[in-house]
Amino acid sequence: MSPLRRPSRLVALTAATAALALAASACASNSSSSSSSDAADASSTDLSSVTLKIGVTGWNDYEAALKVAGLDNTPYHVDWSVFSGGNLQLQALQSGALDVANSSEIPPVFAAAGGTVNFKVVAVQKANTLLQELVVGKGSAITTVAGLKGQKVGYVQNTTAQYFLDKLLVQAGLTWKDITPVALTPNEGVAALNSGSIAAFASYGNSIITAHAAGATTIGSGEQILSGNFPWEVSNSLLGDAGQQAALVDLFVRLDKAYAYIRDGHQQAYAQATATATDEPLSEALSQLNAGEAEQHTRFVPTNTAAIASEQSVSDVFTAISALPKPVSVSIFWTTDLDSALAKALKAAGEPTS
Repeated sequence: MSPLRRPSRLVALTAATAALALAASACASNSSSSSSSDAADASSTDLSSVTLKIGVTGWNDYEAALKVAGLDNTPYHVDWSVFSGGNLQLQALQSGALDVANSSEIPPVFAAAGGTVNFKVVAVQKANTLLQELVVGKGSAITTVAGLKGQKVGYVQNTTAQYFLDKLLVQAGLTWKDITPVALTPNEGVAALNSGSIAAFASYGNSIITAHAAGATTIGSGEQILSGNFPWEVSNSLLGDAGQQAALVDLFVRLDKAYAYIRDGHQQAYAQATATATDEPLSEALSQLNAGEAEQHTRFVPTNTAAIASEQSVSDVFTAISALPKPVSVSIFWTTDLDSALAKALKAAGEPTS
């Protein structure tokens, strides 16, 4: 990929946003619904009046990526909130505290199984599946998943950790009945592992980095188990607001461009931001970044049938192990409403759409 020049990048993004606003206005003019009319009015206003309340997990890597690429000067306001997991983001989205959440495939399934669904998946982020690990504490004699039989095993409930732990147990010839599962938050799990009150911990991201810093070792990984699909969810109210839709599509394209910019010779700056936020050595942050992007380029794509099918298979696993109160058909919370606008905006910015 050739070096990116910031002026041309911003022009492309601005053009994409303008095109989306015009498209939203044109679509609304052909619709008789009141919600479409409201969306048309919103899309025709200056985006400086638009705010997006967005959740992130672990640390604000998205904002860091935008700053490294010089794309953080959005014509709308973004109110970022940091959570310890996508499951907590979905809770905040369901309660109205967020407009936008991003998670793995698992939290939306549990949110849908729990009652009323007032959110929709509007896009998919493709990303690596590294730092999704089952670890044992420093000095542990356990070296395999099979060695966990009869042991207390911590995991982050309703997340990728619960999913890949189930798969690892099956691969080792074990079931949940062969261990004593303990649902913990990422921070609680690291503390419990360090104190020896659990034998192993299944988690992700910062908690795995912290556990390794304390001497933990990996005995299992979700790297080859997880799909690398990370849905982005929005509130139903956002789908009735064309201004917020235009801002969100613009943000997706900015993030897509930002990660492309980072891959194109700017890894050091992003790794430094990561190291500062996670308290890990710069060399490790850089190594993780390069390994992750080598496995799967971070990018954004419209919703697609393959991604829906992948999440349905995840939902079916949780149903099979009786983790859900009822079976969930994931198609109920996926929508194609932003697909056309996102595809056009990515294409206008010179980014791939699939």
